[in-house]
Amino acid sequence: MISDFFYPNIGGVEGHIYMLSQRLISRGHKVIVITHAYDPERTGVRYLTSGLKVYHIPFQVIARQDTLPQFFALFPVLRSILLRERIDIVHGHQALSSMAHEGILHARTLGVRACFTDHSLFGFADAASILTNKLLRFALSDVDHVICVSHVGKENTVLRAALDPRKVSVIPNAVVASQFTIGPTRSARDGLTIVVLSRLMYRKGIDLLIASIPRICERHPDVRFVIGGDGPKRIELEQMRERYLLHERVELSGGIRQGDVRDHLIRGQIFLNTSLTEAFGTSIIEAACAGLYVVSTSVGGVPEVLPPWMRVLAIPDEDDVVHAMDAAIEHVRSGKHDPAAHHEAVEKMYSWADVAERTERVYHTAMAAPFPDRLDRFQQYYAGGFVAGKIFCIIVAVDMLFLGLLEWLMPAQNIEKVADIVDEQEWRLGLEQDCPHHTGD
Repeated sequence: MISDFFYPNIGGVEGHIYMLSQRLISRGHKVIVITHAYDPERTGVRYLTSGLKVYHIPFQVIARQDTLPQFFALFPVLRSILLRERIDIVHGHQALSSMAHEGILHARTLGVRACFTDHSLFGFADAASILTNKLLRFALSDVDHVICVSHVGKENTVLRAALDPRKVSVIPNAVVASQFTIGPTRSARDGLTIVVLSRLMYRKGIDLLIASIPRICERHPDVRFVIGGDGPKRIELEQMRERYLLHERVELSGGIRQGDVRDHLIRGQIFLNTSLTEAFGTSIIEAACAGLYVVSTSVGGVPEVLPPWMRVLAIPDEDDVVHAMDAAIEHVRSGKHDPAAHHEAVEKMYSWADVAERTERVYHTAMAAPFPDRLDRFQQYYAGGFVAGKIFCIIVAVDMLFLGLLEWLMPAQNIEKVADIVDEQEWRLGLEQDCPHHTGD
């Protein structure tokens, strides 16, 4: 697995990579993660649960945990890692990850299979989207298979990267249901609490949330909000609370640690999501699993996530969000909402074991496909555009020449191979022998 986004940073992509890796290990596969270093001391090699090895490459971060695109600087260290660990497949994650794109390019030059998972939706008109889509077109010109987390995400990625739809599969995210059990039952007579958990930024629809809260509070005097998360829009939320004197009814809890998400969710009966774009919406299934009734904007892959009896959808408009909240509040007050039924439904619908099994099939399909020769690779990259295609081919040609230089400087046979770990017990035994004072943490 290779991506700029991994622990200790917290987010949907990070959680996806970790849970998928753990499930693949439990199915007998060897998995390593390659990401960048995190200040101040998260660099080098670290081990996580079940012996999951993480390589933190000492690259500088430019924005939102993304590294500066470098094209060739990653190749020497990536080649050493892939050869040392005897990797069969490189799996890149997230369209905004420079390391994922470069990892796929270098893996194909090395003759290693490559897959990619896209976790986001992007537009086609603004400059940032055009640039991102062109980079994605380059990275996925020579890839074995692509995974998207929703059907809307698949359509979006196919159009952005000009892919053959037959090379793209849909495998949704999942949730560990045992970590999101329902809380104690609360009577609606004591008032309703609406829970929000989101990064406080424009893309997550915080402006829409700010406009809706005063109107909802005015229409329902017994309703209060508990908002978890942090970001640039927090100041505007605080200003709204000051302007409308809602200090007693709007609580800003700040950033929520991953282990405290369930405790935050079960403080209320309704979960509100006002995102303007969402490929899947993991927080929605976490909230439903914790027994909350869900109100969300109908954007991206959100309508695919839950059946109608578990949620209310609204268009990203202030009036429609308020009307949807009215309907949800009435639904909960009427006693029709059954938190236990929501938890049981999510537990049956979403499982990381199922995600790992379906991903494993993608890997088998990739391994069985014929590997393209050099001419085929150049043809695939050349199809990237009249000008861009030529640039793509130049980059690939330089990558091949660079590989020749690396083979001369550091022959593959001189790179020591790492012994595979059979199981977690054997890994811990070996670690204790090497480090007698190791605590197991």
